[in-house]
Amino acid sequence: MAYAMNGGAPEPSRQERWDRRMEIPLGVASVVYLAGYALRVLGHRNLPSVWLDLCLGAVFGAWAFFVVDYAVRLRLSGLGPLRFLRSHLLDTVVVILPLLRPVRMVSIYDRIQRRHDRPRLGLYARVMVYSGLTIALLGFAGALTVYRYERDAPGATILTFGDSVWWACATLATVGYGDVTPVTPVGRVTAVGLMACGLALLGAVTGSFSSWLIQAFRREDEGRPPGGSPGAS
Repeated sequence: MAYAMNGGAPEPSRQERWDRRMEIPLGVASVVYLAGYALRVLGHRNLPSVWLDLCLGAVFGAWAFFVVDYAVRLRLSGLGPLRFLRSHLLDTVVVILPLLRPVRMVSIYDRIQRRHDRPRLGLYARVMVYSGLTIALLGFAGALTVYRYERDAPGATILTFGDSVWWACATLATVGYGDVTPVTPVGRVTAVGLMACGLALLGAVTGSFSSWLIQAFRREDEGRPPGGSPGAS
């Protein structure tokens, strides 16, 4: 591993530099993909065909961008394809199903849990904010997918996008009222995915908040002189 001249700190690898450089472009591509998909699903009866075709082009363009990023990271990693796939399983799933891209925020929480130095409040706060945004984006993407396949299905109870949003919120919260339920195979698979992702992301938020509280109380106890606790004589 190469070391920088200032203090012997390790330099980031080529893959780490690439990941940092691509954070914003990948975020923009994710928004473009989701916006294009949303317009196609919600405007399928009102938008002119030329606009629907433009949305489809934006969706495939963003998807191609994700594939190129995955290929570059595979090359920079120096790993074989199978080994890279095993060590980056979530990234592989996201490339195949780009609507699941918000799930990658779970990896931020995993990296925090592996840290050995003292966590900072800013880092934990970012995880909670990112996870909250991810839950919202994931719920929106799931609602779009379910609405697309359920709206014209025989015996469907999810007939409007509002119904689909209500169902997605109940599913992410693992409440499951049962007043509206998917009847198509794609809708039910989406439901399983939303339940699993909802548990993981809500766990990331609550786990980060709990860890920050523990660290804050520990720092307070370490800074208090012996016998200086409240109520000590």
